[in-house]
Amino acid sequence: MTLVDDRIAMAEADANTKRLDEWFERLERMPVPEGFRVEIVGGNVYMTPQRNTHWQVIRRILWALEDRFGREVKVFSDVRIDFPGHENGFCPDVAMLKDSAKMDAAGHWRYQDVQFVAEVISKGTAENDYVHKRLAYAEAEVPLYVIADPYQRRCHVYTNPKSGDYEDPQRVDFGTDIDLTGTVIDLVLKTDGFPRD
Repeated sequence: MTLVDDRIAMAEADANTKRLDEWFERLERMPVPEGFRVEIVGGNVYMTPQRNTHWQVIRRILWALEDRFGREVKVFSDVRIDFPGHENGFCPDVAMLKDSAKMDAAGHWRYQDVQFVAEVISKGTAENDYVHKRLAYAEAEVPLYVIADPYQRRCHVYTNPKSGDYEDPQRVDFGTDIDLTGTVIDLVLKTDGFPRD
């Protein structure tokens, strides 16, 4: 990459962030129904309801991370992080950042500090998690991405981001422990408590 290419990429990223900031400011003024989550994927706005099943899976993942790293771990649910690609203002179900992560000047967390993401499938937005977000997380080189799918009753584990995608995903049925030792979170994630739809 040349200096000109770098400057063009930086200008495009700045324009993307500015557009996302404008979108989120507008969305915050809208009457979004209680219990709905809003995010922007590829320039499209998605509003999805938080169901009990969805939240129970998220809670179990959060508990596992806090049990492993302590209560001060930088882990979030439904907090905006802008990822590579066209207008990707994601609000991951679970995102864990490096201990050294700091917000940028605009008050946003940087995708470069994300170590782990988990998404729980909602019927209406499953393609986002399985395709669009997976590719954006891989492009951002997020080392570990887990999808929990209560409809399939299965988790999909993605590691080793290379060339904009992940190599061979692992599939684990609910009820089976997911061995994530040797990954950035270095734990065994129990799925026997994951509710099913």
